Amino acid sequence: MGVLAIRGGGGYSRVMKRRFLIFLFALGTVPAEARQAADPAAPPELTAPIATMVDVNSGRVLFARDARRRFVPASLTKIMTSYVAFELIAAGKLRLDQRFVMNPATFRAWHRVGSTMFLEEQSSTTVADLLEGIVTVSANDGCVVLAEGIAGSVPGFTALMNQAARQLGLRDSYFNTPNGWMDQGQTYTSAADLATLATALITRHPDLYRRFYGHERAAFNGIEQANHNPLYGHTPGADGVKTGFTGEAGYGFVGSVVRGTRRIVFVLGGYPRAVERAKEARAFAEWGFAAWRAQPVAGAGAVMGTARVQGGTARTVPLIAPRGYDVVVPAGETARYTLSIRYTAPLPAPIAKGDVVASLIVRAPGQPAVRLPLVAGAAVRAGGVIDRMRDGLVTMAEGGT
Repeated sequence: MGVLAIRGGGGYSRVMKRRFLIFLFALGTVPAEARQAADPAAPPELTAPIATMVDVNSGRVLFARDARRRFVPASLTKIMTSYVAFELIAAGKLRLDQRFVMNPATFRAWHRVGSTMFLEEQSSTTVADLLEGIVTVSANDGCVVLAEGIAGSVPGFTALMNQAARQLGLRDSYFNTPNGWMDQGQTYTSAADLATLATALITRHPDLYRRFYGHERAAFNGIEQANHNPLYGHTPGADGVKTGFTGEAGYGFVGSVVRGTRRIVFVLGGYPRAVERAKEARAFAEWGFAAWRAQPVAGAGAVMGTARVQGGTARTVPLIAPRGYDVVVPAGETARYTLSIRYTAPLPAPIAKGDVVASLIVRAPGQPAVRLPLVAGAAVRAGGVIDRMRDGLVTMAEGGT
């Protein structure tokens, strides 16, 4: 394991006791709004039984309530559906101009079931239009047509969803449907997993995210529908991610807000009514920016160090921050932190430029360490006989390390 350290920057009288107890009793009767006004850093009152918030550029969890508790995601499932599609597009295995057909059996099962983009029987629809319908108007029919078009069947596509979940380290999630329609709890996830998924969606596929997310309305076949995202039109910088509702799940929401170089992602789950979800989501987002301050520690494209390479045409490869990274602290506090780099040394060639090959470890007092990905800044081809001989001689000269 390669490790490279980087340094960042007496008793009360009876009268006093009685007064103190009266003060505590009075504090307990102050309304939540007044307590928050007295302490701007306090999070807003949240009635959601499940909640979390993550600062994307630092990886720091700003708030967590039962974040590992499994729950039914309803249409929040569609975040994973779009993520799988984005991954396939990026890998060149799926094109936005490809067309998939609504077959008769799928039409009978999903025509006008829940949220829909009103696909007709035997209609042929591009992947781009299907993604727009899924992301903006939560189209259940669009999800199934996309799933069957990509994988040949819904089970084939959910296998891809669960494979992606494992690759992302989602330990509380299982996907049985591509659209989150009620399935007696076979599909489940957690707030922590949804925050990880949304972060990967945004950071791994920023161009596709900007193209398909953040739209307040969408029109298809002459029918215009509104996005139900409660932040749109109310919260500056809101650009995603997804609402969800079924009678089984209640009202849930994964939100994303970007202001300047800062982005927060948050998850709220289990509301009995949409009005509470909307009100509290907006207040929660504002708290995420007002109560916390970001200090940059690495710019996008910054070289953070180098890693040793074995069996390649080069002996080292630069380690690059793929996006800007921050340390986030409560407003008014000074950021104190240390940085280190970890990777399994030596890295075996070949290495493609942009491959995630190491981690930037950020440690701040009183906080769990955060791992942020570092990528290879250059491609390293597999070496030939001479390169392998060179590596062996160098290893011998270094004492076999």
